[in-house]
Amino acid sequence: MPLDVSRVSDEERLKQLGYQQTLSRSMSGRANFGVSFTIISILSGCMTLYGYGMNTGGPAVIMWGWLFVGLMTLFVGLSMAEVCSSYPTSAGLYFWAHRMAPKRSAAAWAWFTGWFNTLGQIAVTAGIDFGAANFLNALLDLQFGYAATPGHTISLFGIILALHGVLNTFGVRIVALLNEASIWWHILGVAVICGALVLIPDHHQSTRFVFGEFVNNTGFSSSGYVVLVGLLMAQYTFTGYDASAHMTEETIDASIAGPKGIVRSILVSLAAGFVLLFGFTYAIQSYTGALESDTGVPPAQILMDALGSAAGKWMLLIVIVAQLFCGMASVTANSRMIYAFSRDGALPFSKTWHRLNPASRTPTNAVWLATGGAFALGLPYLWNNTAYAAVTSIATIGLYLAYVIPTFLRLRQGSRFERGPWHLGSWSTIVGTIAVAWVLVITVLFMLPQSSPVTADTFNYAPIAVGIVMAFCGTWWLVSARKWFLNPAHPRNFSPHRERTRGEEVPRP
Repeated sequence: MPLDVSRVSDEERLKQLGYQQTLSRSMSGRANFGVSFTIISILSGCMTLYGYGMNTGGPAVIMWGWLFVGLMTLFVGLSMAEVCSSYPTSAGLYFWAHRMAPKRSAAAWAWFTGWFNTLGQIAVTAGIDFGAANFLNALLDLQFGYAATPGHTISLFGIILALHGVLNTFGVRIVALLNEASIWWHILGVAVICGALVLIPDHHQSTRFVFGEFVNNTGFSSSGYVVLVGLLMAQYTFTGYDASAHMTEETIDASIAGPKGIVRSILVSLAAGFVLLFGFTYAIQSYTGALESDTGVPPAQILMDALGSAAGKWMLLIVIVAQLFCGMASVTANSRMIYAFSRDGALPFSKTWHRLNPASRTPTNAVWLATGGAFALGLPYLWNNTAYAAVTSIATIGLYLAYVIPTFLRLRQGSRFERGPWHLGSWSTIVGTIAVAWVLVITVLFMLPQSSPVTADTFNYAPIAVGIVMAFCGTWWLVSARKWFLNPAHPRNFSPHRERTRGEEVPRP
């Protein structure tokens, strides 16, 4: 008989799942939504890969690809939200996999889900803050002549990561307030920027151009291939909404607020992102000029050309602040995933990463692992111009594989699935099947080359990065982890952070 998970307190449900309440539970449902919405951040993902989209398909793929990918993402998010309602813990995806997988292989499913999630989380933090550094470098170049070179961009990247590390270490209450403020900053920012781009310029592109112009600057002759790799811009933007799940141990009424946070963040981002992309594409004055901008940031040039120097810089500042909000929230969610995964001993030096700051009850050591790992992923930009696109591919692949494994396992459970108070009813199977199929497609897609000819400078190193991490965690699993990971009987797993009865695991559904 499944446990009744709809009539228990947050703390009691967490105890049923095998964990004691250690994190501070004070986050509202709106704040939970705010974290995911801020990490999706249309002013980060859409803008930082807008130049990529201009080359790989152009306006037609940017606009129609956004709507199509947004719909597919909604299927993935709905499936995740249903599982989140049943298992509201900061461990999130890998814990879900463990609860729903066959008993003999449950630990293995959880292990690899957790590692995909960790890789994706660190890569998405790198992608967000690197994008912010790129845009900040463009603004500094325009205002002070601080040239947009790889060395300057990496320096700004490191400074931004350090700032986000400090905020998440010492400014916990400030971070919570900024996450809520970020919701309004993004919504109002999009309204202000798009209003300016529609009303101020004397010249605009035609509707036919915005929705029908196809551009292929990739070097590939196949238009179909270009359309497919061009979807990366939208799919990368729609990442990070698992943050609502990772924040559930700090959220009030988590089994309802967490799922709603996931779904609402996708829906609001889909609508606002469409408006933003339309505004920028509609206001392009010179397509070639934007792509060849000395700033290296096509959206910055579009703003300057359409609005003039002064107004363009102010609009660019709005984008940069939104990106900084996004990076801060990403570090917050990333650190909670690292905290939870290391709580189960799955990371090297786990005892270090799951320690809590006694004053704030936040995982500050995990914060610095998140920022340090992100910085390491961004360093190849110093010698590889396509490194940023590769980082976004790594983030997308890692996160979506982690997203879809629990969905696949939930489909296998069928009627045995232990539903929470928020669920899809009879739609679970069709929604979950579409989600799994879509993730399989994009996992292959974003491993492929993104420009031709393929050289050392244009090579997509995403498969190598993913392969190295998988080889490491796979070897660790075979040599050691399979003996103790999520095995409550193993002496290694007796921890004050876990609640056990007579050394036995909490009953599985």
